[in-house]
Amino acid sequence: MKEEVKKRRRWITDWWPERLNLKVLRQECPRGNPYGEDFDYATEFEKLNLEEVKKDLEQLMKNSQDWWPADFGHYGPLFIRMAWHSAGSYRIYDGRGGARRGEMRFPPRINWPDNINLDKAIRLLWPIKQKYGRKLSWADLIILAGNVALESMGVKTIGFGGGREDLWEPDESPDWGPEVEMLTGKERFKEGVLEKPFAATEMGLIYVNPEGPEGNPDPVASAKQIRIAFSRMGMTDEETVALIAGGHAFGKCHGAGPDSFLGPDPSSSDVENQGLGWKYSLGSGKGPDTFTSGFELAWSATPTKFGLSYLKFLFTYEWELTKSPAGKHQWVAKGAPAIIPDAHDPNKKHPPMMLTADLALRFDPVYAEIAKRFLNNPKEFEEAFAKAWFKLIHRDMGPKECYLGPEVPKETFIWQESLPSSTYKPLEEADIVYLKEKILNLGISPSQILYCAFSAIVTYRDSDRKGGLNGARIRLYPQNKWIVNKPEVLKKVIEALQQIKNLFEKERGTPDKGVSISDLLALGSCAVIETAAQKAGFDIKIPFISGRVDAQQDQIDVFFWEQLEPIACGFRNYIKDPSINKKVKAEELLIDKAQLLTLSVPELVTLYGGLRVLGIVYEQEPYGILTTQVGILTTEFFQNLLDMSTVWRPLDENKYYYEGIDRKSGVRKWLATRTDLIFGHHEELRSICEVYAAEDGKELFVRNFAKVWTKLLHLDRFDLWRNNRALYKSLVKGI
Repeated sequence: MKEEVKKRRRWITDWWPERLNLKVLRQECPRGNPYGEDFDYATEFEKLNLEEVKKDLEQLMKNSQDWWPADFGHYGPLFIRMAWHSAGSYRIYDGRGGARRGEMRFPPRINWPDNINLDKAIRLLWPIKQKYGRKLSWADLIILAGNVALESMGVKTIGFGGGREDLWEPDESPDWGPEVEMLTGKERFKEGVLEKPFAATEMGLIYVNPEGPEGNPDPVASAKQIRIAFSRMGMTDEETVALIAGGHAFGKCHGAGPDSFLGPDPSSSDVENQGLGWKYSLGSGKGPDTFTSGFELAWSATPTKFGLSYLKFLFTYEWELTKSPAGKHQWVAKGAPAIIPDAHDPNKKHPPMMLTADLALRFDPVYAEIAKRFLNNPKEFEEAFAKAWFKLIHRDMGPKECYLGPEVPKETFIWQESLPSSTYKPLEEADIVYLKEKILNLGISPSQILYCAFSAIVTYRDSDRKGGLNGARIRLYPQNKWIVNKPEVLKKVIEALQQIKNLFEKERGTPDKGVSISDLLALGSCAVIETAAQKAGFDIKIPFISGRVDAQQDQIDVFFWEQLEPIACGFRNYIKDPSINKKVKAEELLIDKAQLLTLSVPELVTLYGGLRVLGIVYEQEPYGILTTQVGILTTEFFQNLLDMSTVWRPLDENKYYYEGIDRKSGVRKWLATRTDLIFGHHEELRSICEVYAAEDGKELFVRNFAKVWTKLLHLDRFDLWRNNRALYKSLVKGI
């Protein structure tokens, strides 16, 4: 296979693998959406009769089709696995994975070995999708099918929130793992520690190898990896046990024979298979002859009904190591009767069996204590599973304002990071003018105000709609202690803004008229940028819509945010340890963050150059400030970066810090980092820099910077999204 690949046509990335790849910044191109740029999924979803969809799903689950027979005559377990694996790739460090964009339909995830035959589960849903069309996204349908499956098999779920809008192309982020082969995790473990941002312990898995670490059937070692993987998905030990024990109450594993009979993944399959992969050529290849994970077992005596069988078996029997027909390590209950029904033959029974990862819940003392408590308290177990399941399938959707439909629960969970509604009327224009003047006369440098505002903005990530300026969480623990946020400067700015808030509410306030710190941060950034543009000779006005609110400390998911202190921020020229550049290039981390901020390539260049001339850098020394007029919105960053009279030389062995030397005199002119220099080195980035560095590019740059800033200010305005979607969409696009 590898020899065949070598003979095929090469792509740019094959010829120059070290070249910075900007493809992830071109996702969600308006021309890629077949519904058109103005399509509003939320409006379409609200036309949906959810009860009708659920009835259609329930009927589908019990009507087995000949082309892919259902285990136990019910597609419920298959749909649960589909929804779980769609949502379960979520990870807290960058919010990637998850179910919000329907990415399970595309590579790499549809091709992962852990997802074998989920292509069939998705195709089984096609009649439902075909019926409801644009009113029901694939992303929502995949999750809804799993939720309805649970309900049809006896689980009282918490509810369902729609609103997942489909992506129309693969997520080709390079951050799925360093391995070039599937089912290996050696390259992501350094000195026994799983590198960030990874959550799965092996390439191509959702969580852990069910057979045990690297195939070693050691339940205790498996428990350690389970704890790592689930915690990196944001789950506690209790939620972990609830999910595993609840999920394994249903269905079975498939390993009818050796994996040598298994065909290629969907993307590698022949065209006549029409996107279906994993063709198994042993027997019929389906039904009793199915291969997925290579394990062959069912956990429960009632595999289509929620119950305690899994937990009872786990602690009742002693377990003996055996192997599946595919040669995988699995465990069988010693001396147990054959009480597990066969998936396709009503005349067959099997003894209870378990995976190594299942036995981890018995042999890890913390997991075992929780599992026994659930066994002795069935109602508590069911409620814990329902809550953990709801969290699993909604974790990446953002605050409740983003949930749609009649089944959204009233309860708000801390992991949703929802904010209270504003109790203030919108600020009037006279109030905005008053506040801008007060902010600009604080006695604090404009760059410090802008630095703090941007530090709040840059926490946003569209992958799971976490972070952002709204809520002013930057003033609370732990963000107020992050080194990159300059805690002392931040404290000074927030205290000054609090004084303005108090003064405004004293002089102009009423019970329904006031201003939040987050609004003041946003307004301050607008004032600074507008002033900087005026100094450059251009009058601009950045749209400002009040209504942001301030979070309180008890609304902060502290555990979550403690994990997320940045190791680098190219936008602020910050890096915690320059030696990281030997493992992952600083410019790659910059592109990664730009994608999470939904920036296009031109928006990235525009924002970066503007931040530099406005003095938004972490270091005290002027790394990257390629201008003599700091605080003026000029194009000098681009002009000086492209100046051929400058020669750049590295200052450290990590090739992170550089100095710019005059070609003739040898005198130092500038200091910069490699994230600055990439804009002159990379052909595409340089081509945009050249537009702004040209004599006629100055006004275009200022106008475009204002558009980008407008977009960033409103990325997290989900209150607008719910109450005025047209306005929100126009602001996010940039005015």
